[in-house]
Order: sequence, then structure tokens, then C-alpha cells
Amino acid sequence: MLSNKTRPAMFFTSFAAAGVLLLTACGGGDDGGDSKGADKAGSNAPAAEGQAGGGSGTMNLSLPTGTAKQNNAQQKTGDWANPPGKPAAKPVQRKWVQLSASRAGNLDPVVVNGAGFTLYRFDKDTAQPSKSNCSGACATTWPPVLVDPGGKIFVDGVKPSDVGVIKRDDGTRQVTVGGWPVYRFSKDLKPGDTNGQGVGGTWFGVTPNGQKSGQPAGGDDAQGGGQDEAGQAAPATSAILFDNANFIDPAQGVAGEGCQNVARPKVASSISASGSLKLWSRPDCKGESKVINGDVADLRTVNFDDKVSSIAFG
Repeated sequence: MLSNKTRPAMFFTSFAAAGVLLLTACGGGDDGGDSKGADKAGSNAPAAEGQAGGGSGTMNLSLPTGTAKQNNAQQKTGDWANPPGKPAAKPVQRKWVQLSASRAGNLDPVVVNGAGFTLYRFDKDTAQPSKSNCSGACATTWPPVLVDPGGKIFVDGVKPSDVGVIKRDDGTRQVTVGGWPVYRFSKDLKPGDTNGQGVGGTWFGVTPNGQKSGQPAGGDDAQGGGQDEAGQAAPATSAILFDNANFIDPAQGVAGEGCQNVARPKVASSISASGSLKLWSRPDCKGESKVINGDVADLRTVNFDDKVSSIAFG
């Protein structure tokens, strides 16, 4: 399961409404697509500055209003450097990132990045103070949204006052929304995918003010799938099937309505789902079946290890 052992030293500073954060500097990295040209994006003149943390140097980070495109950001930089169809594979610090209030799947509202990929928050993190507890293998499956010192965060339907940055263990800067560090999910392969929703009962799309998307109002502390009036698990609309027990990669996502065939059948040993669903041993929801409610860390416990070929949702 995802590690929460590392509690890196970090700090969080809210942005002034006009949009500048002044932080202790540390050299930022990239994968080659952002190191030049991104500063052609539109910028706002700072109206206020603040300083936090120790060390030497400063970082001016601006929050232009609107999308990266509206601010003339250079193509193949920032969030656009990870194109649709290419999964997030590792944490990469960008010259700019975009935070847009949008809709993805059944999540409305939810924050997406400049390429339209859903952003998530982790229940094992904290918002007050802002701290990330996802590192190592966790940060590979859930790449943190990182921004360079001197970079930009384009805010589109997200209040600048709800946006911040924390310093991670490796010196990179992670973006926060409502105090919560935000992440991509490596199994989301195209804009609009929400395969990370409800994984492990701890990962949820993040709303523009940092709450859990798709959760009932006032239910921010709830984990796992919802329940109906009779106390039964509500129907799931997606699931992540892991080849190994205890939610260990490799994995594959399945989502939709009604019967959905699994791309790689008969390999799943654990499953993460935000509600109830029915597993089937043959394609097209035929053969042996088993109803489950939420996550199952080891499918041997329900006699369905290496059997899942299709899933019935709803």
C-alpha cells in the first residue's frame, strides 16, 4: 500500500490576492521541455511579498489569472510537456502549472491541470500545516504537482488565496490547494480520467477549495465509498485492479456503466473500489460471480484471486 512513513520538512505560505509568493530558493529541475521559453507566459506585477523559511536566495512565484493558453505560455512547456495519452511516470518540476476548476467523469467540480488531467489529494497528508506523506514508490504512482522557483501557477476558477506551495524532502516545490498537496495519478491515461478516485479509501479528486470531490457536503473526513439510506455501500463506477495483493502495482483501471470487460483478465489479486460492484470470472459478466463492497486487499479472502475477467457496475 502507499507509504506514509516519510514526513518531510516543509512549509506553506498563502498567496496574496494579487499573486506573489516569496519562498526560500532551491534549484529546480525539469525533463528538458520547460527550461526555456515558459517565461513568455503572461505575468502579473506583484502587489505584495512575504518571506518564509531559512536559507539563502528567494523565489518569486506569480499567479496569473486565466489559463496558460490565455497567458500565451509556450507550447510543450509546463503542464503541456506531459501530453494526453502519456501517463505521468515520475515527479517533474515545471516552469509553470495550471489549476482549473472543471469537471472530470462524475466529479464536478474538480481541479485539472493544463493538459486536462485530474488532480488528487491524499487523506494521509495534512492541510494545517500542509505536509505531504507520499514519497518514494508512492510519488511514482502519484506524481506530485511540482513548480520551479521563479515559475508560475495559472489559476482558472481557483482562488489565488487557496493556492500555495510546500517544500518537499528532495527540495522540490509542490503545489497545494486549500492547504492540501496535489498529485496526478499514473493510471489516468487521458484528460477526464478519474481512475484515482477513491483508491485505497484515501485518494480523491480535489475541489477548487481543497475539499474531496465527489463526497457529500460536510463529509470531508469520510473515507472509502458512500452508503445508501439502508447503510449499504453505494454502487461503484470505477475500480483499480492490482496484479498483487495489498494494492501493489502493476495495475489496471476499469470504469463505466453496466458490464465492463477487463483489459488483462485473470491477473487481479487486489481491488480498490469506492463502492459495491460484482466481479465475474468470464468476459461479458458471465461465469462465477462475487459481490464486493469497497476495497479488497487480497482477493484470496473472497476466493476470487486471479479470476476477474469482467465487472458489473451499478
